[in-house]
Amino acid sequence: MHIPDGYLSPQTCAVLGAAMVPVWGTAARKVKATLKARQAPLLAIGAAFSFTIMMYNIPIPDGTTAHATGGALLAILLGPWAAAIGISIALAIQALFFGDGGILAFGANAFNMAFILPFTSYYIYRLLSGRTGLRSGWRAVAAAIAGFVGLNLAALAAAVEFGLQPLLFHTASGVPLYSPYPLALAVPAMALAHVLIAGPAEGIVTGLVIRYLQRVNSGLLRVYPATGAVVAAQATGDGASLKKLAWGLVILVLLSPLGLLAAGTAWGEWSPEDLQQILGFVPPGLARLATTWTHALFPDYTVPGLEGSFWAQALGYIITATVGLGIIFLIFLAFNRLLARPGKTGADYHGK
Repeated sequence: MHIPDGYLSPQTCAVLGAAMVPVWGTAARKVKATLKARQAPLLAIGAAFSFTIMMYNIPIPDGTTAHATGGALLAILLGPWAAAIGISIALAIQALFFGDGGILAFGANAFNMAFILPFTSYYIYRLLSGRTGLRSGWRAVAAAIAGFVGLNLAALAAAVEFGLQPLLFHTASGVPLYSPYPLALAVPAMALAHVLIAGPAEGIVTGLVIRYLQRVNSGLLRVYPATGAVVAAQATGDGASLKKLAWGLVILVLLSPLGLLAAGTAWGEWSPEDLQQILGFVPPGLARLATTWTHALFPDYTVPGLEGSFWAQALGYIITATVGLGIIFLIFLAFNRLLARPGKTGADYHGK
């Protein structure tokens, strides 16, 4: 799901990046208008959860790996526009600081995981949950279904983006310039990983968290139908609930080295060296663009000097997860101060 640089042509990256510009612009306006300063910590925790859960690699029977994203959960709790902002920030930090996903391909990754996934998950959840009570068990089931479908639609979009490359961009002799995998290979390969493994993981995580919130603070599940802004005024025990969610995030960080147990690489995230071994050649455009960004502080979530034993790598994984979360919370601290400035509030916005 984290498409590296080189697998998509510059033209494809430009089109998908341009498609995200109005999404980010609209999301920023809606979030600023509807999200109050006291709700920003929930968005920060949500973005941090998305960042951390993506570090939990799950083994796939074909020898590759996949992961959940937490995008459906953010969309259900905060609405799709806020989720688009939170996930985009997590993806940007992953690409810039950890080399997870390309810089040129950032727009494509955001289109798949910060647009298709949260919006489809949100509206599927809204459709399935209907007018059921906030504590209805069906809501947790609806959330699980929404997470499963949303992740698989995002994976399908990524597969199509991969599969169109050899069709549209190749040499005169037919050699692919970028992704070498046609639609007939890319779609089934992505479907295997996400229908069987990553999709159910996304659904289970989403459903379980929604069920937990139903018990401790069902008010967090109240959402404005039109804007997707959470109604904090109707939620009870916000401080206690946020503290519990924060502790849950700490536990996720401490357990993040479990993601190291999955051997292999996610399908479509192979390095040029890996492709040379797998295919016997490296597409020339891919080889040229693969080194677009070489300034990641912690490539592949590793810390210099901690690449040896599993326990050394595990410590490095925890350190990089902590660094990533620290950056996210600093960003949202600045965002929180912006929301706290005098001006139009969410109540003002909805009063018109």
